[in-house]
Amino acid sequence: QVQLVESGGGLVQAGGSLRLSCAASGRTFSTYRMGWFRQAPGKEREIVAAISWGGGRTYYADSVKGRFTISRDNAKNMVYLQMNSLEPEDTAVYYCAGSSRPEVIITSRLGYDYWGQGTQVTVSS
Repeated sequence: QVQLVESGGGLVQAGGSLRLSCAASGRTFSTYRMGWFRQAPGKEREIVAAISWGGGRTYYADSVKGRFTISRDNAKNMVYLQMNSLEPEDTAVYYCAGSSRPEVIITSRLGYDYWGQGTQVTVSS
């Protein structure tokens, strides 16, 4: 089993940057596919980025491609989301998620088994 805890959210002006961190517990962390999702008030939770268990494959939503970078450090049981050139539309609660499915990379919310509690990101104009 895996337990996830996000951190690094906060308030930032448009054009600024934030780095979100996800700390994972469990000796099998390195075998999990990981992802970042976000949910704004009144909207559905959506995929932001995903990464394979070894970190060699990544996926990004079109809305964040070129601005966000997902990475992982299995030795530290950590997953990161570097967010640059932030826009007000990026305002949401960001969630770290893990999946034990056999697929190399998971982009569907329903494909994830473990979720963190979320961290708030607010981008002002």
